[in-house]
Amino acid sequence: MMKTISLLFLISLVCSAAVAQTGTWTAFYNSDSTLTGYKDQSGVVKIEPKFTGLGSAYRFDQIIAVAEENNGKWQSYYLTKAGKIAGRDSLFIFDNTPDCESEGFIRFHDRKTDRMGLFNRNGDIVIPAGYNAMTRVMNGMLVVLKDAEKKYWDTTGHSDCNHYSWVGGKEMLLDTLGNVLAEDFRLADNLNFFSAKKTAQPDADTTRTNFRAKGGGYLSFTNFEKEFRTWLSSELFPGLTAEKLIAASCDSITWWSTDEWVKTSKTAFINNNFELLKNGLLEIQQPGADYFIGNDGLNQFMYEGREFENYYNNCGESKQWIYPVMNIVVSHSDQTQNNFSFLRTEKGYRLIEVTLRSGRLR
Repeated sequence: MMKTISLLFLISLVCSAAVAQTGTWTAFYNSDSTLTGYKDQSGVVKIEPKFTGLGSAYRFDQIIAVAEENNGKWQSYYLTKAGKIAGRDSLFIFDNTPDCESEGFIRFHDRKTDRMGLFNRNGDIVIPAGYNAMTRVMNGMLVVLKDAEKKYWDTTGHSDCNHYSWVGGKEMLLDTLGNVLAEDFRLADNLNFFSAKKTAQPDADTTRTNFRAKGGGYLSFTNFEKEFRTWLSSELFPGLTAEKLIAASCDSITWWSTDEWVKTSKTAFINNNFELLKNGLLEIQQPGADYFIGNDGLNQFMYEGREFENYYNNCGESKQWIYPVMNIVVSHSDQTQNNFSFLRTEKGYRLIEVTLRSGRLR
């Protein structure tokens, strides 16, 4: 018997309702663009510019990470819409960027213990800082690492860098109350947490990855790469025509033309280059084809505007955990490579970017 994880979806609905009630505030700058404040949807200033640009969220739903200077001293903390301050000097920072709210939750880092925990939208600790590492919340779930050992890449000067790896430890899947949903949960960056299902037996769908659930049964999630490969072989490739490829493309295609990126409407681009595109795509079906498929996030510097707003979070980061870009990279004996990128959208995978070295696009 199959059932969905209704509690997780209920949590998601509650979060959505809360956001709708309060509205989203938008960041704005002071006169010399050095400090950030926030306005509501009517343009009313809710917070005068006082925060530095370090990781400031573009949009403010419930809780954000901020930094400001007071009397020559820098302070960083989490701020709720009600004005509550939490986690002073406990920002979780990755790749020089503070964490961003996800579904009304935000991660924090206890510097004394070097452990991570989770705040809710009200600035309350819902998961204490007891974990080495922690993913953002995805569909009411998160993956944590516990009892691991930090190994710095530079063993002689690690105090000046953040390059390290966690060795050993135990990965687990939790809900946002800290309850363990699955132990021995091996995280992969290609799992779709919004496809979660719980079944009595492992799900037989070959595009899904199964994990034994705590308390019995199995939790399974769609694997983006398996899903994409299945879509290619069963839906896109059979009887591939220009019309079919146009239907499976974004409104405009970004492509590399000699020395610059160019954007062309999908109809014009595909009609002008269909045979090249078809041969390049179907090449991966040939015996011995040298290719790989990997996923990435949408490039925020190349894809901007209202058309792509939904693909980024409040801090402008690509929502790769929902909308990955699947890249097909085909290598040839003459050292050239072809690249086809498909964005996962609400309507399915859509071709968005092409680099073709084995022929001249136009």
